[in-house]
Amino acid sequence: MDEGSDDLPAHLKSSILGCTLTIPVTGGRLNLGTWQGIYLCEHRNDGGRRSIVITVYGE
Repeated sequence: MDEGSDDLPAHLKSSILGCTLTIPVTGGRLNLGTWQGIYLCEHRNDGGRRSIVITVYGE
């Protein structure tokens, strides 16, 4: 119970949806398909402060 009652559901959702994403960038713009989008989700009732790490690889 140290983590809270939403701990198990949050871990299950994270394992299904994943926690990393690779997106191609072409000409300095995200190369997404017509119906694609990027969504950030918090699966905890009180997840606290989060950080987003973006790594860009170039030639």
